Amino acid sequence: MRLTTKGRFAVTAMIDLAMRQHQGPVTLAGISQRQKISLSYLEQLFGKLRRHELVESTRGPGGGYTLARSAKDVTVADIIFAVDEPIDATQCGGKENCVEDGQCMTHELWSNLNKKIVEFLDSVTLAEMVDQQRSRETRQAPRQISVLREHRAALEFPTSTLQPIRVDGTRLTNP
Repeated sequence: MRLTTKGRFAVTAMIDLAMRQHQGPVTLAGISQRQKISLSYLEQLFGKLRRHELVESTRGPGGGYTLARSAKDVTVADIIFAVDEPIDATQCGGKENCVEDGQCMTHELWSNLNKKIVEFLDSVTLAEMVDQQRSRETRQAPRQISVLREHRAALEFPTSTLQPIRVDGTRLTNP
């Protein structure tokens, strides 16, 4: 049993959407660029997510997608099932016809595993995944900011408290 890219990409895209929707509708092109997921693939996934009322779309300039309900009310299981991702560890697809139209000896084992997986995925909310991602981002080492970018920021915000920096990236300190 394995989760395919369809389910993985759908969950990843929904986390991205939930993290950015406070700025307005999020474009699939933006998600595609940030997450390195094909735009046409995202269009297919979001069509299914919209039909399952997990996302809403806004057309026109400034349009994109937003969550149809609160991130705390959307589970990972909701997302995976919305994109038709099968979660089944049995060989028979749950039909109980593994061996000569009957159950195989391990059918109950795999069937119980399916239930546990669904229970787990249903216990994890999109809000928890967003919080986890934000926490991970704050723990990561700060990115190196280019000298040019920092100077541009100083020009845009002249009252900024940015300190002058040397070409090698170190800051000049006041004596």
